[in-house]
Formats: sequence, structure tokens, C-alpha cells
Amino acid sequence: MENKTLRNKLARYIDAGFPILYINTFEEGKVDEIIASISYRKEVCEWNGTNGFVDFDTKAPLWMEGYTLEMTLDEFKTKENLDKKIILLKDIAPYLEDNRIVSKIKGLAEMIHHGVEATVIIISNIVVIPRALEKFITILEMDYLNSAEIEQVILKFIDENGMEAVGGSLLKEMSVAFKGLTEFEIGNILALAYADNGKLTKKDLQLVFDQKQQMIKKAGILEMIPLKETIEDIGGLENLKKWFKRKAKVYKNMEQAEKYGVDMPKGVLIAGLPGCGKSLNAKAAANLFGVPLLRLDMGRLMGKYVGESEGNLRSAIALAEAIAPCVLWIDELEKAFAGIGGTGGGAEVTTRLFGNFLTWMQEKNSPAYVVATANDITKLPPELLRKGRFDEIFYVGLPDKKERETIFRIHMDKRRAKDSKNVKYAELVKKTEGFSGADIEGVVKDAIETAFADGKDSVRTEDIFNAIENTHSLKEIMKDAIEKMEEIYRERKFKNASR
Repeated sequence: MENKTLRNKLARYIDAGFPILYINTFEEGKVDEIIASISYRKEVCEWNGTNGFVDFDTKAPLWMEGYTLEMTLDEFKTKENLDKKIILLKDIAPYLEDNRIVSKIKGLAEMIHHGVEATVIIISNIVVIPRALEKFITILEMDYLNSAEIEQVILKFIDENGMEAVGGSLLKEMSVAFKGLTEFEIGNILALAYADNGKLTKKDLQLVFDQKQQMIKKAGILEMIPLKETIEDIGGLENLKKWFKRKAKVYKNMEQAEKYGVDMPKGVLIAGLPGCGKSLNAKAAANLFGVPLLRLDMGRLMGKYVGESEGNLRSAIALAEAIAPCVLWIDELEKAFAGIGGTGGGAEVTTRLFGNFLTWMQEKNSPAYVVATANDITKLPPELLRKGRFDEIFYVGLPDKKERETIFRIHMDKRRAKDSKNVKYAELVKKTEGFSGADIEGVVKDAIETAFADGKDSVRTEDIFNAIENTHSLKEIMKDAIEKMEEIYRERKFKNASR
């Protein structure tokens, strides 16, 4: 199935005389089809790492074995040889660290810039942009298939293999499940399902889930987080939980909500103290929405080549949007954008990343719902906190008495439900002023472990008291920082997650 967006962009950029087009994809076959359809009067000359200089149509070597990339580029160093050509280069990412290769490609780009009618097209699933070529290169990416296109791929496979037709509801469910996978990957899963029992069933959706996990692991930037926590595992934070439940109604009925006039939900920023449930909320939100949770590690975005970091961010966003509906969790957001506006290469890259992220948050209309968490909001650029970036900003503080009791009960019920009814929770609450949710969980775990090690047949209130005595609360450890942050959150009038 042809990628029309990429086709149109390629045709326009070739007509406009852009010197180097860098297509970030591993679907070389699909790009070949597109190039063949728009080459018009130009001759397509291909070099790849397998066979060297080859016939574009047959992929058969044109010259003697061992004809190198450098030798191939030399063939087009004159205007006469370069004119009316599309130079297609594959498997050359490792060569872009070779100054001689870069210099020769730059020579071709300069000739094209000065009027020679030609285009250099690089196809690679790795973005490597040498600084010497930066101003000549335009990066393009293969768009993911939408649901309607995926349906056509499935129907075509069923028809070609004489399979039993699938119902409309299952077809729709499969087309949504396949989102984010390439046509090649979709074909592989369909073939595997066909090999199993000769038909497509609801059970085959697990194959899709497994393939998506593989795809995300291989990309190395996003991580798919297993969903165990629910909204009921959160002690307190009633205001935030109520807000999430309202958003879930919109999210699960997006089509009807949009018809009603409701805007597509963008995301939420949850700021506050460490160990007070911010990460738990991201996991519970995905569970509540009934969608996958993808964690974006901003530290993994940073690359060593010009444009690589921005390319990684684009790829991560494109993957999240393709897999959507999903929750995209960005943890410790303040660390991701530290150094914005500073000098030096690292700061400049971070500033560009921040600009790209900001633009996406402002303009996005996909059902990739962002849950960003931050420990110290004072380190975040003020542009990120303006209206229109997130649907809402919540502040999570230390749990109050009622919330501490709820947290104690949740962790006791989860581990020692039969002992829970005998615990004097009111006494525990009095002893844990200034404790975070993580502190309380640690106390319960420590008390249970100690009781087991001591050979006790049950966990009693005094066991938990002993664990409390051996624990330094978050307020005790971070007293000055907590007071400062609480003051800032009050001044900025962020919504309190608890009340």
C-alpha cells in the first residue's frame, strides 16, 4: 500500500531541487515503489551495501564485484553524469563518519544546489547527519498506516489466502490494534495467525501486542510498561482521581465527545514531592483509560550526531501517535529540559528538543495522552506551564491524616489482608506526620518482613510502630525544599491533587 504523504513530499522536494533527501525507514521496498512512481524522466542509480552499484529495477550488480561507495560517487562528479539522475544510497550510515565519503556527497549536493537537475536520496533506519551535510539534508519519514489503510491490508491478505471473512467489529478492533506497525510487520503477524489455524480470531490480538512490545524494545527510546496498578491503588488524591475518571469518559468515547464539541484531551502535568504517587497515577490512568502505557526516557533521546536527538524525538512521538490510543508517560520532566537557553552544544540540542516538544504539545490532536511528572517544577521553563500545553497542572503534596490511613490500609490489604482488621490505623496515622506514600509503603513492607523473620504468625500494630521508629520521613529529610516548593505551588495556584 503506497504511502501517499511521503510520495507527495518526495515529488515536491525533487521538483524544488532539494539536494539531499534522507528517508528514515527500514521499509526500503515501499520507498523503491514510491521513487519508481515519481522518477519521471530521471534515471534512478542505486548503491547498496549488499551488491554495490546495482540496477534499480532488478537489484543486479551493474559493475564488477567490490565497486565501492566512493567509486560510485566518483562516477557522478561531473555535471554531465549527474544531470537527470536520482542517486539512491542505502546502507550508508556507517560511511557517513568517513570524511572522504561526506566530502564527495557534499560535492554532489553543491552541484545540485547550483542548478544540476538531480537528487541524492539516502534511505536508512538510522539518522546520521554529518555537520558538513546539515544544510543540504531534509529528513523525511514513512508515515504509519491509518486504521482504514490497515483494514485494506487485512482484507487483501484474507482475499489472497482464501480465508474466512472476519466480522466488522473484529476487523475494526484489529485495525486499531495494528496501528503503529509497518505493513511488513502486519503481514508477518497475519501470516503467523494463518499458519496457526487458517483464520483470524480475537486471540490473534495477543500476537499484535507481542509484536508491538518487540517493536518498542528495538526502538530503544520508548518502553511499554505492564499495567498492574489501578485507580483504587492510589491512597487519597481524590481531586486528581475524580478528574482522571472524567477524562476517561471522554477518552473512551472520543468520537461522540468530539461531535458534542469536546476538545481532544492533551495531557496532564503532575508535580510535587517524590514518593507521593505521581508515577502511580500515570500507571493508573492508562489502566483507567484501557490503553497501553508507554514511558519515554528523555535521556535516551540524546545522540552524538547533528539532528539525531531531534530525529529520536520525532520517531518516539510518531510511534506513540501511531500506537495511540495510549498514555505517554514522561517521568521527571524537569531533568529532560535542564540547561535550556544555555550555551554549548548540549544546551543547544536540549533547547531544540524542548521547542519540538512544545510545538507538538500545542498542536497535537492525536489520542496519545501525555502524563508528565516532575519533582521540582521550578526547574521547568515557564513556556511549558502556559495554558494550552496541558489540560491541567496538579500539585501532589504530603498525604494528610485521612490519606495516610488509606495508604496504610491499601498496603496491608495487598500483603496481609487477614491481619489488617487488627491494626490500629488511627495510632499509626498519628505517628507518621510528614511521611510520604512511599515512606508508608516502606514501613509496611519492613514490618511484614521483620515479623516473618522473627517467626510471628501475624503482623501487629507494634510491628509497624517499630518500623516507623526506624524510618526518617520525607519531611524530615527534605524540610526546607518541601516548604519552598509548597509555597511556589500555592503562589502559582496549581490544583491540589487531594482536595
